[in-house]
Amino acid sequence: METLLLDGETVENNAPMESLVDAVEAAFAAYDRGDATMPPKSYVDLPQYDGDFRSMPAYLRADDWDAAGVKWVNSHPHNEERHGLPTVMGTMIYSDPETAVPLAIMDGTALTTRRTGAAAAVATDHLAVADATSMGLVGAGVQSVAQLDAVATVRPIDTVVVADADADRARAFVDAVSDRFDARVGSIAEAADCDVLSTVTPVRDPIVESVGDHTHVNAVGADAPGKHELADDLLAVAKLVVDDHAQCTHSGEINVPYGSGRLTDADIHAELGAVVTGTKAGRTPEDGVTVFDSTGLAIQDVAAAHVVYERASAAGAGTAFDLLGLGRDSA
Repeated sequence: METLLLDGETVENNAPMESLVDAVEAAFAAYDRGDATMPPKSYVDLPQYDGDFRSMPAYLRADDWDAAGVKWVNSHPHNEERHGLPTVMGTMIYSDPETAVPLAIMDGTALTTRRTGAAAAVATDHLAVADATSMGLVGAGVQSVAQLDAVATVRPIDTVVVADADADRARAFVDAVSDRFDARVGSIAEAADCDVLSTVTPVRDPIVESVGDHTHVNAVGADAPGKHELADDLLAVAKLVVDDHAQCTHSGEINVPYGSGRLTDADIHAELGAVVTGTKAGRTPEDGVTVFDSTGLAIQDVAAAHVVYERASAAGAGTAFDLLGLGRDSA
């Protein structure tokens, strides 16, 4: 049995956002039902290179498919200035759960970008007001594009406000999406007043102090201890949903106020999987601000890889090769 090699462009071409949102939602449901196995993310710290590796394995069983895989991803903040390389690079190994055959080795960077957007869309669908038409973005990088593309599959977004410390980057973002949305550059306060807000920055001092009375926030930027985009007072009054309790309290948006005792478990409404399955309520008429703390889970990677592999296989995309030498054995 051959293995497919899928580069970043092929991954993107076979990762339609609507399909990813459905698959990622199924993954969260499986996790809540106990139909997923996801060991804690493990780290290999490399202080001599100012970086680290992270291993993210998972298995999940959805209604009519199951999947397994592991993502090997790094974070080397000085890569660009020192080596001309991306800060983050990932590789996904997608395997057949029944036989353990590696079905595909694919670019994990494009996969991560797309599945992170899809997770925010799942949260938005369950937590944002039903008639949300405006979206704010704090941060104008690649992930912000994925956030907008994904949220627009679950809400009729027509107005977009983007804020970024780099004015040129913000303008480039607006230019890139203006053929699909009424987009403009604005302040953080203007972005935060939209129906849906996604924050995608690496800051350690909160930059969003308040949002609209019924805004849903996807807090995406915090992925390590000490990172923190939203003011503690804002988090304290919001209906707070996390992707995973352990990850979020350790390295998500809530890690700083949780560590100081400003927030406790009593302030966390639910994990997203419980909201997806209906075990816990999503948005209710009484709700004001809602916040989704998104750290990124291995089940999301596996679900997204399932979509990409199935579509690429059907389209004859990628490069097939005999990784295990099984063809030689049978020759």
